[in-house]
Amino acid sequence: MKNIFLFTAFITFFYSNTISAQEEIKIQDKYTAHNKGKFFLSWGGNRESYTKSDVNFRGKDYNFTVENMVAHDKPKGWHVDYINPVRMTIPQTNFRMGYFINDHYSIALGVDHMKYVMTQNQTANVTGSINASTPFDGVYNNTPTVMTENFLMYEHTDGLNYMNTEFSRHDDISSVFKIRNTDKIQINLTEGVGLGLLYPKTNTTLLGKERHDDFHVSGYGTSLKAGLNVTFFKHFYIQGELKGGYINMQDIRTTKSTEDRASQDFFFFQRIIAFGGIFKI
Repeated sequence: MKNIFLFTAFITFFYSNTISAQEEIKIQDKYTAHNKGKFFLSWGGNRESYTKSDVNFRGKDYNFTVENMVAHDKPKGWHVDYINPVRMTIPQTNFRMGYFINDHYSIALGVDHMKYVMTQNQTANVTGSINASTPFDGVYNNTPTVMTENFLMYEHTDGLNYMNTEFSRHDDISSVFKIRNTDKIQINLTEGVGLGLLYPKTNTTLLGKERHDDFHVSGYGTSLKAGLNVTFFKHFYIQGELKGGYINMQDIRTTKSTEDRASQDFFFFQRIIAFGGIFKI
């Protein structure tokens, strides 16, 4: 009887460990079990909000600051332009391509194509002086001034281009939603930090001067993000992100004259929906 009991216990232990090993092998065999060595690529759209900003405008015969400037984005809404190859750079978009250096961490390069538009006809305090033979000449000391089109039109609409590198962490949380086969559907939590340059195309009409609209490296930005990624059939995903950051631009072109410059800094908050693919080469 004792031998039978020991034999039964041995068979039970061996069988349970064999089943566990087989289940572990099945898990390890899943494409989604590991990320190291995979590439990913995504394209999407965004909405953004900006804090108020003190913007300094300076040139040969003027130097003044518009205090607490209010600005907004320029949404396109759900539009075919997001996937139209000829016009897909017109809306507010996000492009990203990256590589998993291990199962949990990735590094990526991307462009956040945001749009920044000064709210026209707002009243803002202006401090400084203008001596440019214009109707706006004078000395300003916290002087409430209406931002008319003749005085100032100011926007980064093609766009406020944040060209950045991101370092991110990814965690599979599919088990929280009781998902067993992650090769069919997988849910991941992602967080990241970014750093990059601002390469805006600034559209400006200042003090009645000729309109200027050109690309120029103007400053730098930093950002933090958190998102939720849902991957379907191993290779396709949709990702929602919340991203906040700081932008500092001290060298903004405003007119055709190289002497004319503007500078500003502000915080932004971005909401992103992106579609992408993940694959190995």
